[in-house]
Amino acid sequence: MKVTKTRSFVKALTWRTTGTVDTFLISLLITKKPFVAASIASVEVLTKIALYYLHERIWNKVSWGRVVDKRKRS
Repeated sequence: MKVTKTRSFVKALTWRTTGTVDTFLISLLITKKPFVAASIASVEVLTKIALYYLHERIWNKVSWGRVVDKRKRS
């Protein structure tokens, strides 16, 4: 099984969108300041997209836990 770099990147973007909304809401609840919450969410989105992408690419090189389906598909 091979996973493309594009797939990993799109997964990173969709996951970070979810995470950034979560970070924004938590920051807003704590600070009660939308600008501060947006600032926190903006910074973390950049760093965490890069970290997730690298994490995903490293795990794609690890065969542990993968099961190869040997049945032929029609």
